[in-house]
Amino acid sequence: MSQAPPPHSLSAADAVLAIEEIKRVFAARLRCMDTKQWHEYAPLHTDDVVSETWGGLPEDKQPRTGDTANRVVGKKKLAEAIRALLDGPVCVTTAHHGHTPEIELTSDTTARGIWAMEDMLWWRDGDEELHLHGYGHYHEEYRKEDGRWLISYRKLTRLRVDSSPGFFRFMKAL
Repeated sequence: MSQAPPPHSLSAADAVLAIEEIKRVFAARLRCMDTKQWHEYAPLHTDDVVSETWGGLPEDKQPRTGDTANRVVGKKKLAEAIRALLDGPVCVTTAHHGHTPEIELTSDTTARGIWAMEDMLWWRDGDEELHLHGYGHYHEEYRKEDGRWLISYRKLTRLRVDSSPGFFRFMKAL
């Protein structure tokens, strides 16, 4: 039985290199978020990136694009929304981990991936430290533009969230 040809024309070595470059852009995104390097965060995404990672927030605090909740479109708007959540009037300390990537090249310049994820967030409310510890998966798409792999789509699905009661009380609507 013969196997179907891959959906791309890359050599095996170039395919491995592409997957490694995708892993690096993903890792850089998490690092920039946790270290609050917003000037580096936006350029890791395509201009038309779509992010649907806000579903765990109370509905009245989720960002909207038009009438659609839990959606941000555009790399500048995405960076602004993440910054407002994590580095606004209340600074939230974060640690994001991505594990066990499943990356598939869908063409010479496109790919999709699923990453197991874990995130931890902490903030202080007076003398009280509140926390959130989440588990789930990032579902992403990538596009190679001008020789660089960038994130073009992201959706977060959560399996479990453990948090202090009232964790989101610090937030204003995004």
